[in-house]
Amino acid sequence: MKLLALLLALCWSSATWAARTPFQARCEDTIAKSSAELVSRQAGYTVDNTRTLRQLTSLKGPGAQRGVVLGLTRTESHVTIDATGSILHDRDSNYECIAPHLVVNLWYSPITVYIAREVKPGTCAYREVLTHEMRHVRLYTDHMQQVARTVRLALEARFGGKPMYAPRGQSNAMLGREIDTRWIPYVKAELARIEPVHDTLDSQEEYARLSKVCEGAVQSLIAPASSRNTQQ
Repeated sequence: MKLLALLLALCWSSATWAARTPFQARCEDTIAKSSAELVSRQAGYTVDNTRTLRQLTSLKGPGAQRGVVLGLTRTESHVTIDATGSILHDRDSNYECIAPHLVVNLWYSPITVYIAREVKPGTCAYREVLTHEMRHVRLYTDHMQQVARTVRLALEARFGGKPMYAPRGQSNAMLGREIDTRWIPYVKAELARIEPVHDTLDSQEEYARLSKVCEGAVQSLIAPASSRNTQQ
């Protein structure tokens, strides 16, 4: 098994060979180049005014600051990777090569912007809370594009247009394992990098700023709710 692993490692990186074997030359020169395509989709957002301050505070959970949540932005990221590729077989070595074409699909569930029912549409307080939540929406949408660029570069560095080699009949399974164990977790981790940025946006300083706008209208909403939470 150790010898087989060494042979595979040498085959996967043709740069380690002083000269290409005839099979390597046929794989690299006659089949399509390995490639990756990133597809990101935006599902837009909706505004929900049906939840109360207490419900939004509970929905945010332990991350809630100051005890009261006027607005909240929620979504869920998704990734799938579809793989196809041309395969060539070598009778002499009983190996095959595959030139993977990966399509990485990134998307968010429709983003929901919650604004507490107590914050009435058309008021100054409503506009301020909505403006704040739209900053969260933009963070999500901008981050998606950044992740697409980052993942594309990582895949290009991994494959470099070169084929992968495997024992005959195993290339698709090997590629599938790499996608499941390496690339899906990698992309999910990159998507999750935005969450600490959202926490920074919901800083104590930002809550303090919002509490002072609109001639105290926001504070008048926060104070009674904070009092109720303290008494519970």
